[in-house]
Amino acid sequence: MGQDTKNYNNIASSPLLEPLPSSNSKRASKLQTLGNIIVTVVGTGVLGLPFAFRIAGWVAGSLGVAIVGISTYYCMLLLVMCREKLASEEPLGESNTYGDLGYRSFGTPGRYLTEVIIVVAQCAGSVAYFVFIGQNLYSVFQGQGLSMASYIFMLVPVEIGLSWIGSLSALAPFSIFADVCNVVAMGIVVKEDIQRAFGKGFSFGQRTMITSNIGGLPFAAGMAVFCFEGFGMTLALENSMQDRRKFPILLAQTFGGITLVYILFGFCGYMAFGEETRDIVTLNLPRNWSSLAVQVGLCVGLAFTLPIMLHPINEIFEGKLKIILRNNNDSTGLENICMYISRAIVVVGLAVLASFVPEFGVYASFVGSTLCAMLSFVMPATFHLKLFGSSLPIWQKALDSIVLLSGLFFAFYGTYNTIVGV
Repeated sequence: MGQDTKNYNNIASSPLLEPLPSSNSKRASKLQTLGNIIVTVVGTGVLGLPFAFRIAGWVAGSLGVAIVGISTYYCMLLLVMCREKLASEEPLGESNTYGDLGYRSFGTPGRYLTEVIIVVAQCAGSVAYFVFIGQNLYSVFQGQGLSMASYIFMLVPVEIGLSWIGSLSALAPFSIFADVCNVVAMGIVVKEDIQRAFGKGFSFGQRTMITSNIGGLPFAAGMAVFCFEGFGMTLALENSMQDRRKFPILLAQTFGGITLVYILFGFCGYMAFGEETRDIVTLNLPRNWSSLAVQVGLCVGLAFTLPIMLHPINEIFEGKLKIILRNNNDSTGLENICMYISRAIVVVGLAVLASFVPEFGVYASFVGSTLCAMLSFVMPATFHLKLFGSSLPIWQKALDSIVLLSGLFFAFYGTYNTIVGV
């Protein structure tokens, strides 16, 4: 029994991604890490921001995105600090996963609860990718006689192949390509928005500043939280970087830029389409060649982003498989075969779930209000308070408590508003 426990801890404490060699030359450079941060954080949620601004108003929406961005960055730093504390206490410095933090904070139940939340949250985010791609391809190729689910399942073989790639450094070229696709597509969308808005001669008075429907604010906030997805990849990104001391500064610079782009994107989209803004803003665009190219470009970019979303899911599942196989003295070759099969099953299962999602906007807000709020705010603040305890200054205890309680309140109240409708 003691040996089994030791094996479990050795496997469970491995990084979220495949362990990288000790040589820094094998790790991700600053540019590669930058690309991976952007492609991890920026996803489908950004295209729902104009709809969130429509619900909340452009002033409330801008402030909300800024607050969510700053809070998410702070909580990412909390995770890194917790990992560093535990790694310094381990003989081999092997505390690298979210699950490790849960285990050291609350024992085995903490590990299982943490891993369940990560798996469900990452699955929900991955489903959103499938839904977005399917919905946009269906819009682009109208009249072809195919359903949205058909386009989702066409993506499955590609995603299975990409999911078999083992490390962030190996995925970096795909990440950079996805970043280029997303930036170009978003730039064209903003250009279309500005041309439409100023071409119609609108005034700010025609757009809502702060909604009178208070119940709409949590809904919009859920969309904003969902935009800063990929939180479960924080420790993997930090662990993959050559000079990990520079990670907080790089993360701050990247988050600052992403937050400003989010505000600009949501603002321009709402100004352009007003109360006609749809839950995915690309569906508002006219059916011309540039707009269709934008939708296809975004789909391509997100298709290459999806494998990074799947990494935490695969790592947890594969950790459990390794325990079972090694306890049965099975060979490493069988482990590799099971890894490929499990990753394929994950992709197929998520595609099936995506085919049943009825509406992107409501789904994104629900995921942001529940899973993303727990993963991004509640759990990091809880771990930090638990692991550092009395060594924290009073101001940081108060700040962590505010983040924790606000995250819980937002999760419950935002979920309620999403379910009953805005």
